[in-house]
Amino acid sequence: MKTNAELQKDVQDAIQWEPLLHSAEIGVVVNNGIVFLTGNVDSYAKKLQAEHAAKNVLGVKVLVEDIEVKLPDPKSKTDVEIASEIIAAFNANSFIPQEKITVKVEDGRIDLDGEVSWEYLREITENAVKYLPGVKGIYNNITINPEIRDNVEKNDIEKALDRSSIDNSEIHVSVSGTTATLTGTVHTWHQKEEAGRIAWKTPGIQDVKNKLEVDYEYDL
Repeated sequence: MKTNAELQKDVQDAIQWEPLLHSAEIGVVVNNGIVFLTGNVDSYAKKLQAEHAAKNVLGVKVLVEDIEVKLPDPKSKTDVEIASEIIAAFNANSFIPQEKITVKVEDGRIDLDGEVSWEYLREITENAVKYLPGVKGIYNNITINPEIRDNVEKNDIEKALDRSSIDNSEIHVSVSGTTATLTGTVHTWHQKEEAGRIAWKTPGIQDVKNKLEVDYEYDL
């Protein structure tokens, strides 16, 4: 078990351990497993790295992030320049279904819209642009419209979870049509996200409701 002070120290150390980050940039406040991150960074990559570092600390149940990206003048780009780099990034990845994706750039923030048949296509589209210079944020609104029309099989998801390294003994899967819902408890935030990713890979899946809770006891 950890106290609030111990969890705060662990999160601060995890952030400081990342080569991109300086601990002074990120403020960390902890209350019974809820971790608040605040501060200003000079790239979207740093914002993502801080989130990732915090999520992987044992004991983090909920992450509330209020990190703002403030680009120094040498790193600032116009929306037109960012849009041009997005087109180049899309052209460099033949897996991205460009004809199904629409992009809007406003003040360095990217809106992705459209409809694809698999979650991995949604992911690689975002991954292609999230580290581009000048980007301040990404809103991925791409939806999934699977080509496979059969109902999702609950057993398929359960078997996939069994094959993984996740302790899924307290994960419960329910399926309604093309929507899967995960409930129960896991021990880390990483396990929660990994369980969601596994469910998203199921053929025919259109939506995953990840309601898993991170179970951890705290020394108050």
